[in-house]
This record gives sequence, structure tokens and C-alpha cells, in this order.
Amino acid sequence: MGVAVIGKMTAGDVVCLTAAASVQFLRPIFARVIRELPDRHTYHGWVWIEGYQLNAAGDAVARRELYVLRAGVRLQALPVKRRRRPVRVG
Repeated sequence: MGVAVIGKMTAGDVVCLTAAASVQFLRPIFARVIRELPDRHTYHGWVWIEGYQLNAAGDAVARRELYVLRAGVRLQALPVKRRRRPVRVG
């Protein structure tokens, strides 16, 4: 899994949010970014993002608006889901 500091977030980015991004993430979460929300007032270095919270399998479980410190956001590569092959009977 690759981990890197992220600058401008774009649609489809998967990010890991921990306490480094905001104290609300004492338990880390993963989110797939829909977009940054540019019209909201923030303090320097902070940003609002809209995205889907992901479960351990990488499936979206909740749509959220999140206020995070950009320097604490980490780009994350999720494990690829293994697809089950259909069993041929015959």
C-alpha cells in the first residue's frame, strides 16, 4: 500500500483520515473523494471535502462532508478486491 501526502484532492482519490487530519478521526477512516468544496470559509491549511466513507472492503457506506487539515490527509491505495470466478458445472 502506498502512502503519500496529498495536495489538491480530485474526484476518485482514496484518502486515509487520522487524528493528523482532525481530532474527529481518533479511529482512522478511509474516504473516496467526490470533490473539494471551494465555497466554504476555512482557516489557512484546512479544507472541506465531500466524499464517501469506505468500509474495510472498499465499499461506500456513507456520504459525508468532512473538514480536514490538508497536511494531515494521506493518499491511500486500497487493496484490490478479488473477484470470485464462477464455478463451471458440467
